[in-house]
Amino acid sequence: MLTQPPLRVLIADDEPLARARLRTLLETCRDPHAEVVAEVGTASAAQTWLREHGCDLVLLDIQMPGPDGLMLAESLQHRPGSPLVVFVTAHAKHAVEAFGLDAVDYLTKPFRAERLQSALVRVAQRLREREAAAQLEPRPTEESEALSIHERGRVLRVPLTEVLYIKAELKYLTVRTAQHRYVMDGSLNDIEQRMGHRFLRVHRNALVAKAAVRELARHQPGEEELPADFGAAELESAETWSVRVAPVNEWLQVSRRQLAAVREALRALAG
Repeated sequence: MLTQPPLRVLIADDEPLARARLRTLLETCRDPHAEVVAEVGTASAAQTWLREHGCDLVLLDIQMPGPDGLMLAESLQHRPGSPLVVFVTAHAKHAVEAFGLDAVDYLTKPFRAERLQSALVRVAQRLREREAAAQLEPRPTEESEALSIHERGRVLRVPLTEVLYIKAELKYLTVRTAQHRYVMDGSLNDIEQRMGHRFLRVHRNALVAKAAVRELARHQPGEEELPADFGAAELESAETWSVRVAPVNEWLQVSRRQLAAVREALRALAG
């Protein structure tokens, strides 16, 4: 019998003791299992993390410093492929509003492991339903694939064939075409999951269209950028790699983690 992978969980709660208790409870849960992939103390930090990473579920407190958990859940509603949300809070008064935001469950602290386990079962079922629905959807054609960008009160449809790269910067994504730069909200990880056949991950904050990559080159810092006592070993470790993106001829940094994959992709494209 095939073993299902554990649910990937992000915990968002401003109380360290509450996060620790959630971790402990999750370790006792079985069928489905759950794995904590990250913890944050604010909704803003959760939103930042989700722009560059993916998970299946957010265990989300409501009252936190800055934007509350309800605001984060509302923003996730508009992102394709967003994680599911289970609220974990000491306040029962927000339940109606939470379910209006498509929350899978609403757990009121304190709760037992059995209650959390039942919520995980609902999450797993919802994920299976989402996957089944996605398989029934017609695969988009090259002409139909596009990014929807909200700009000055209007919605622009930017075909993927025109996108050269997408880069995560501060709280937004920069979408570069040959003629324009657009700013959009969203998750780089979500775009990679949905449209990764077109893009190459070169850095944790950048996707480059495979058709736009022209060159991979090593950059060695100039003398003015380095301390006077830098030796040969330190100089080699300070070198960075970048890819040149055509036709704008901009260079984007390649992380060491992605370097081997970028080289392999370039060999495949050349072949």
